[in-house]
Amino acid sequence: MTQIDVIAPNLKRRLSGVTATVVRLVPIQSREIGIVATGPGLPAHLPHVALWRLPFLPRRQRVWHARRNTEMLLGLFLRDVLRMRLKLLFTSASQRQHSGYTKWLIGKMDRVVATSQRTASYLKRDCDVILHGIDTDSFTPAPDRAALRAKLGLPVEGLLVGCYGRIRAQKGTDAFVDAMIEALSSRPGVTGLVMGRAVGEHGTFLEELKARVAKAGLADRILFLPEVSVDKMADWYRVLDLYIAPQRWEGFGLTPIEAMACGVPVVATRVGAFEEIVTDETGALVDADDPAALAQAAAPFLDNPTRLAAAKQAARARAETDFRIEGEAAALVAIYREMLA
Repeated sequence: MTQIDVIAPNLKRRLSGVTATVVRLVPIQSREIGIVATGPGLPAHLPHVALWRLPFLPRRQRVWHARRNTEMLLGLFLRDVLRMRLKLLFTSASQRQHSGYTKWLIGKMDRVVATSQRTASYLKRDCDVILHGIDTDSFTPAPDRAALRAKLGLPVEGLLVGCYGRIRAQKGTDAFVDAMIEALSSRPGVTGLVMGRAVGEHGTFLEELKARVAKAGLADRILFLPEVSVDKMADWYRVLDLYIAPQRWEGFGLTPIEAMACGVPVVATRVGAFEEIVTDETGALVDADDPAALAQAAAPFLDNPTRLAAAKQAARARAETDFRIEGEAAALVAIYREMLA
């Protein structure tokens, strides 16, 4: 316990993007600094300390790295009430005006990190910008895409265009479907893939999308696939020729990076961090809530094999250079060390 320099709380039992970030980063950061996670719902392999033990840790300076309001509040309680020697760090992914309560909490932090330049623009104080990264050793291009497509029961010939994630209006699944209906009508060699889960009231939304596709006569070419586990996702990117991220709103959004790491160009909306991820060499950007613009932006990649091949190479190169999770982890560890010093 005397080696704990950083505590990364996760005060939400249900899986979320924040939880996934903690689970991805802490094992890598633990190679460079004494860091543990705390809170419920975390996997057993993660370096961990129970919440109840925090006040009884040997007294020394530590960094408390919060990513939610509740975690900022607990950090303040531990520091100001229980008198633990903590430096408070907050990472913000939000891209909207903060409430007065959140502004107050952020104002109490010793240091703040934003996950994109757009996120930083909503913070009324100095901050460091550190974009998320992914495991580019796990997300890689397929050595034999035809064989992988056959294994997954997908068309071996032709082009595949995908859209993955939760199925709901916020994620723009309907915009993807409408764009595919438009794009596929004159391109018989293209198939669209929708993969994800529709929870609760979004089930009706999914059924309406399926009905829309059937009405267009494209039920055999715009396929709705069940959600797969995280460890299988890389294969579903690898089979694609183009990935579309049609979100209407997004905090950050990892799917474009995951696709690019697998050598897949991306057409994305101008939300989240997508403008800082996708370049003209690796894909295209359009305004949100515009299915026609999505179809138009996808056309050059679907119709020009040379453009598509170049974008595939550029996508993988950019992911390797700029979005390795090791880079994100190292940037945060550098901030931890500055705060501890």
